[in-house]
Amino acid sequence: MAGRERGTGRNGPAVDGDAPWARELLEHLRPAGRDVRRVAEWLAGAVNAAVGLRDAAGRLLAGERVPVDAALIADLTSGRVASAAWEDGGRHLRLVGVARAYPETAAVLVVSREAPFDRRAADIVTHTAQVLELLVAGAESAAAGQRLRRAASDLRLAILQLLMVEDTVSARRVAAGLWPGLLDTDTACVYVVETDPADRDGLAEECLAATGERALVVRCPAVDGHVIVLSPREAAGDALRDLVGRRPGVYLGGSARQSLARTAIAYGQAVSALAIARFRPGNAAVYAERTRPEVLMDPASLRDWTAQVLRPLDALPHHTRAELLATARLGLEFTAVSTAKILGVSRNTVRARMDRVETLLGTDLSDLTVRAAVHLALNAEAGLTPCAVGGGTAGRVPVRLAELLAGRPLRTWAGDLLGRLDPDTRDLRGTLRTWIAVGGNAERAAQRLGVHAQTVREHVRSAEPVLEHELLAGGSDLYEVVLAHLAVGDLADPPLPGTKAGHPDSPVHG
Repeated sequence: MAGRERGTGRNGPAVDGDAPWARELLEHLRPAGRDVRRVAEWLAGAVNAAVGLRDAAGRLLAGERVPVDAALIADLTSGRVASAAWEDGGRHLRLVGVARAYPETAAVLVVSREAPFDRRAADIVTHTAQVLELLVAGAESAAAGQRLRRAASDLRLAILQLLMVEDTVSARRVAAGLWPGLLDTDTACVYVVETDPADRDGLAEECLAATGERALVVRCPAVDGHVIVLSPREAAGDALRDLVGRRPGVYLGGSARQSLARTAIAYGQAVSALAIARFRPGNAAVYAERTRPEVLMDPASLRDWTAQVLRPLDALPHHTRAELLATARLGLEFTAVSTAKILGVSRNTVRARMDRVETLLGTDLSDLTVRAAVHLALNAEAGLTPCAVGGGTAGRVPVRLAELLAGRPLRTWAGDLLGRLDPDTRDLRGTLRTWIAVGGNAERAAQRLGVHAQTVREHVRSAEPVLEHELLAGGSDLYEVVLAHLAVGDLADPPLPGTKAGHPDSPVHG
């Protein structure tokens, strides 16, 4: 063995920056060329040697595995020795320690060749080790940053999922440690920004920057191209509108301001507004911009009707009731798979909860008119104060859904909405009515109408921009259109639970 070299090993002789090998080595520091493996390959060719970069555990980080004494490797990785050089059995070796970010121990650059190391070869090895140290540090820093960003992203998603099931106390506790003050609010708006899935990560970062990192920005777990933003600040909406306005093909939907416990409702509103945004010149829409049918109903009657519909759930423990209601609200808006991703549970859990709600309510949620009515009750319930939910309707005459929909303001709204379809000679209104009546099934609607199923789908799709409601995707938009059909008498009233036996809304009626 020729010997070991103590010290840092970083104060060697100056290198001629004009040497061809120096210029080639520096090229590996350019952003497009930062690759440890490529540097190891370049060094092997530059000094005609076998080259390997390994860590303290013996794992190969780059190059090829070169046999080396384990004790010497330990000296270098521990920092006791900075570099070493010796000749063994006709092979000449040089080892240089490559520092890594704490808590990682140093790596070792091993270079073995037949010819002795002259001044040029030694300089190349020394300076290549310095370049590798920079690249390894950069890669590990980037990896650590990525892990930190991923952890923060996972926490933001966990907070959103807690809010979705109305667990605002836990959500605030989780948020307080990393984002103090973020959820120190009673109300907030939810926005959904849509882009191409390939561009979503960049858009999420832009949303964070646009909101000054004072909003909960989450990559939607259900839709690859969606970014969810929850913010208590009014200015966030304006900032997001400006962002969308600068990016073609990006759309923004916003909710009305809601309490944190109604985050699931706000999310559904934002998705509904997003459907309208696709037809707006500015590519942005807010749910409050559209008249909602429930605001046109008599508040007292709506409260009583909601209480009687949801009364079977009142006997449940509070947390169970809240969990079922939150799942049902999302389950009526989205598929079981999407709802599961949003809530962070399995799809079987979602289906089990939906089945339990259906059983407790004693109704059939495969019926679109029933789904629309239950969706109305769930949304209305979310807006009631705790003392207004449940009791207080005993002894009163049950309120029928038909009575809620019979008011002049609501019937006027419904007539105006569906009347937009009348000028189309394809009878879009008739196709849509039949499609709803058979549960949104294009094949069954086609059989009733005597047309092809694709014709039914095209008619329904053509009605969407006219009504400014997304129909084929289901959810709030479709349920509003169903309620409009019920209000004008184009569809039969659905059988609903929570009413007296023999009552027109009773499940056993007729």
